[in-house]
Amino acid sequence: MLFKGLSEELLHRVSRISREKTFKRGETIFFEGDEATGFYMVSKGKVKIFKMSMDGREQILHIYGPGEPFGEVPVFHGQPFPANAVTMISSTLLFFPREEFVDLVRDTPTLALSMLAMLSLRLRRFAAQVESLSLKEVPSRLAAHLVYLTEEQKRTDKVVLDIPKGQLASLLGTSPETLSRIFAKMSEEGVIRVDGKTIALLDYEELLNR
Repeated sequence: MLFKGLSEELLHRVSRISREKTFKRGETIFFEGDEATGFYMVSKGKVKIFKMSMDGREQILHIYGPGEPFGEVPVFHGQPFPANAVTMISSTLLFFPREEFVDLVRDTPTLALSMLAMLSLRLRRFAAQVESLSLKEVPSRLAAHLVYLTEEQKRTDKVVLDIPKGQLASLLGTSPETLSRIFAKMSEEGVIRVDGKTIALLDYEELLNR
């Protein structure tokens, strides 16, 4: 959490500069190239961050849920947003204006350290994603994502996909058809069992080793 460990007084100061915004499902929050006048935090709902290829193919970079900030990096270097942001379901977001938030960071080292910790975590996740997309085959990417979901959902017997399979294919850098074939093959091998969005993990150790 970005604001974890902050004092009540500082949390109140952060809250005072925030603006609540509501978005319908599929509504654009910002486009790639838009001026970054501030950053957002998901209060309720889900947001995807993505880029579009020259041939119109969507590549999902991140998916954020409640309590997660996004769009914060451009706030500090003054550049436009580097990707697009769209709501996946009806969402309520908190918007933090750039100038007011930067003033708070200057005055409060604790908040600056929280931002640094969050950005460091994002950098590690992004590096892992780049490695996965560039070095791993799609079955290994899917296995890694299922393991990631076990950590998020705190169980190793089954996980529930939090996004449609078409969106998952985009996140993993593949096509829906290829993803369906991989799900079928892993089911035939007895590694998983697919029941809609619920994926039973029949051989968790095998997922870890892929």
